[in-house]
Amino acid sequence: MKSVAIVIPCRNEENYIARCIDSILLQSYPKDKLSIYICDGISTDLTIAIIKRYGAIYDNIHLIINEKKTTPYALNLGINNSDTDIVIILGAHSEIHADYVSKCVESFSFDNNIGCTGGLIENVYESETAAVIGMAMSSSFGVGNAHFRTGKKDGFVDTVAFGAYKREVFNKIGLFDEELIRNQDDEFNFRLLKAGFKIYLWREIRSKYYVRASFKKLFQQYYQYGYWKVYVAKKHKAITTFRQVVPLFFVLFLITGLVSSVFCSLFFVFYLFGFLFYLFASLYSAVKLTGKSNQLIKVMFSFFILHFSYGCGYLKGLFDFFVLNNSIKKEENLSR
Repeated sequence: MKSVAIVIPCRNEENYIARCIDSILLQSYPKDKLSIYICDGISTDLTIAIIKRYGAIYDNIHLIINEKKTTPYALNLGINNSDTDIVIILGAHSEIHADYVSKCVESFSFDNNIGCTGGLIENVYESETAAVIGMAMSSSFGVGNAHFRTGKKDGFVDTVAFGAYKREVFNKIGLFDEELIRNQDDEFNFRLLKAGFKIYLWREIRSKYYVRASFKKLFQQYYQYGYWKVYVAKKHKAITTFRQVVPLFFVLFLITGLVSSVFCSLFFVFYLFGFLFYLFASLYSAVKLTGKSNQLIKVMFSFFILHFSYGCGYLKGLFDFFVLNNSIKKEENLSR
């Protein structure tokens, strides 16, 4: 029976952390083989008090203070403080089904080369806007072939959310890149695949995630995703996935097409046709997601934010990291 550690980075999660811990305590997996490491980034609400209350009752719950307050540093703290065969990464907004750990452990038996495994996320929306954004993010038109969101198949993929990792993966490729503000999981999974391991998605591995979302937060989030993807690409001298550059081409089309249309009517026709094609594809995808007419425009707007913000972030990243050759430390300060 494999030993399993669950690592949870968190900060100011007083409304969610108890539900997350409760879902872990209800696991069908043997309790003596399961430990929890909650890495808190110096919360200013009741989060730490709640964790300590659980820790006083359950000796397998460990609170670790994350002095640097960053996600990759928190993940590495949890990994280094545990000595288990398997490490599962969770978010404080998540709840896992009772067989989550058992299914993760079982899925490693499907192929000896599996280094990471994960499943599907069921989003729980706390507002109508969050629900609309969630629809867009569950669509292949919105996020490409991110199977942990679209849920189309079991099998080998390039990334999963809330992944379970074999200890030997960390021993071979190291820990999460602490320089990265975003995309540390994607960058880690890229190294994992490059080292010869595989990532397996099994739809029977199920979790819930409580979504607090707004259009403004969505833009900021995906702008950062696009921006830091460039740093990862530069660091590894490779584009990790083709879908990451599609939004860049979309933004370049919008910019160059608009400028060219001012000087040539033929370019304007081409530009208009291309943009109308995008709107038609967006509308078609939105209709497939919702039958409510009042949500169609909001879903389409969410699509546009996903693509435009990511593409803008990627374009800015190209300028900063390749043209200006800025250092990572400088960009960290600019992002705060």
